[in-house]
Amino acid sequence: MMAVEEKLTKYAELLVDVGVNINEGKRLFVSASTDALPLVREVTRVAYDRGASEVVVKLTDDKLTRLHAENRTAEELATIHPWTVEERMHYSDEHAGFLSIISSSPELLKGIEPMKLREMQIASGKAMKDFSARVQSDFHSWCVAGYPSVDWAKLVYPDETEEVAFEKLLDLILYTVRADQDNPVEAWDTHDKTLHEKVDILNDANLKSLRFVSEGTDLTIGLPKDYLFAGASSIDSTGRKFMANMPTEEVFTAPDRNNVNGYVSNTLPLSHGGNIIDNFKLTFENGKVVDFEAEVGYEILENILETDEGSRYLGEVALVPYDSPISNTNTLFYNTLFDENASCHIALGSGYAFNVKDGKEKSREELSEIGINDSITHVDFMIGNSDTDIIGITEDGKEIQIFKNGDWSI
Repeated sequence: MMAVEEKLTKYAELLVDVGVNINEGKRLFVSASTDALPLVREVTRVAYDRGASEVVVKLTDDKLTRLHAENRTAEELATIHPWTVEERMHYSDEHAGFLSIISSSPELLKGIEPMKLREMQIASGKAMKDFSARVQSDFHSWCVAGYPSVDWAKLVYPDETEEVAFEKLLDLILYTVRADQDNPVEAWDTHDKTLHEKVDILNDANLKSLRFVSEGTDLTIGLPKDYLFAGASSIDSTGRKFMANMPTEEVFTAPDRNNVNGYVSNTLPLSHGGNIIDNFKLTFENGKVVDFEAEVGYEILENILETDEGSRYLGEVALVPYDSPISNTNTLFYNTLFDENASCHIALGSGYAFNVKDGKEKSREELSEIGINDSITHVDFMIGNSDTDIIGITEDGKEIQIFKNGDWSI
């Protein structure tokens, strides 16, 4: 069994080499909470070992975040200082790699007035819109990964001691990102090729729409004429290969924002803004959410939908087999990065430019004209299960069974 130090080294090497792909002369911008400091330190060491010219680390602290949310006014929480935006844009201009390490408890902001959270999220989304557009067009390399905090681990393993819960969640995270294997980089290369095989089949299928059918869901999602599925590795504007999410088990594309009809129910809880939303259902007409319900987190879901005009439309549809490594752990992570890779999912809000032909060269206005949704938010939620069927309808009306009973049929 590997010691913790060896585990963190293998994980850090994977994030630096495969995630953001940092080497000689590159800069690295790391965002994390203080809970992830052991991994952040190792990532920094590995990045410098690979020849990075600079590693910038921006830390938050969950207890301080909670105190700020409890004691500052909505107006204060919605104040985004311009230099925080300028700093990220500066490093983006430098084509730095951006690594985000998620550790916070999914219930960090539970009980905070929903209006405060809404104002804070809207302000952040508006301030960071240009930076987000660069992320969504793969201007620079970027990667999102996870590391346990005790509070998050105890939510996943409530019956364990803090120490055991933390160790179990760390081991599970390492398993999901293949860092527990003898050669993690080689394992990711194989996985990358496997996902791209599915991408190629779907991109060659000349699809017009996808129909999802399962208990609580009957949803037809139209696709843009020049849709492109993507999965696993991406290429930034300098030609650098990177892995945006670690873990990832999905292949995904952008819907036609005005061509989504039917209803859909979540199959796993959604953690958003430090709160849980669960047992919810959305109804779409001509792309827009026209009705919704939720047993848990109704006001939080309402805030998401009221963020801006685009937040009631879809920006992503992703296919993930029920028989997949994360799903087979039978573990609810309460974290979208992991739970979305155990289930098919869709996202309210902005679509990715690279999910349509020549999209990286188009402005947001041009993307909107061809049906790619624009919004300051992007919120994934899980809709897949063991009974999920997905039918692809081609431009000439042919039906293709893409998923049957939750798994690939192609």
